[in-house]
Amino acid sequence: MTDLSPQLSKIAAIRHGFGDKSSLLPDDLQPFQESQANKKQVHGTRIVDVTQPRQECGEADGLYTTQAGILLTVLTADCLPVIFSHRQGKGIAVVHAGWRGLLDGIILNMVERISRDDDPANWVAAIGPAARSCCYEVNEELVEQFVNQLPLAKNIITPRYRRLNLAAIAEHQLRGAGIQQVELIGGCTICTIVQDKDDASKVQFKYTSYRRTSQQQAIDPTHPSIKGRNQYSGLIILP
Repeated sequence: MTDLSPQLSKIAAIRHGFGDKSSLLPDDLQPFQESQANKKQVHGTRIVDVTQPRQECGEADGLYTTQAGILLTVLTADCLPVIFSHRQGKGIAVVHAGWRGLLDGIILNMVERISRDDDPANWVAAIGPAARSCCYEVNEELVEQFVNQLPLAKNIITPRYRRLNLAAIAEHQLRGAGIQQVELIGGCTICTIVQDKDDASKVQFKYTSYRRTSQQQAIDPTHPSIKGRNQYSGLIILP
C-alpha cells in the first residue's frame, strides 16, 4: 500500500505519494505521469525551478514549482525522498538526499529557494522511506565527517555505533531552517517486510533497496539488480 503523509493528505490542491516495490509510481500520481519533469540525479545540491510540464532539468537533485499540472518526483532506493508543499498547495518541491547531499546542504538549499517566495513556516515537509539507523551501517570515518561538519548532537547523527540516522539529520535541518511541520513517513527500505498480496503466509520486502540488493548479490551473483526498479516519490499541484 502506498505510503502517504497525513498532513499532505489534508491539502486539497495537491496529490502526493511515496512509492514501493508493489507500486513504483504511487497510484495517486500515475494519471499525471506524462507531465513529469525529467532530471538526472547525481547526489548533488542543484535545485531547478520547473515552469512547464515534461521540462528537461539536467543534473539536479531538487525540483521546485508554483505551477499546477507538473508532476515532481525523485527516485530512491535507500536515499531520502523529501517532499514539500505550501499549506494551501501554492507551491511544491522534492529533494533526493543521500549522505552526500545532506552533508553538502541540499535540504538547506531547498529551504533557501522556498524562502525567496514565501516564509518556510508556511510549508510542510514529509521525509519518506529510506535506509534507517537500524540498518544503515557506515565506516567510522564517515560518521566522524558528519559529526565534525554538522552542528548537531552526535546522538542525533549516529544513535548506534557506525549507524547514520539520515532521516533525523534531515528533520533537524528542516526545523532549524524554519519548516516546523515535518513528518517521517514509511519504514526502513533495507529491512521492512509486508505480507505477500497473493499469499498471506509469505512475506516480502516492501521497498527497493540498493544496499540490501548488493548484500544479496554478494551471496548470489545471479540475484537481479535494481536498475529500473527504484521507487518514485513526489507530488503535483492539481491542474
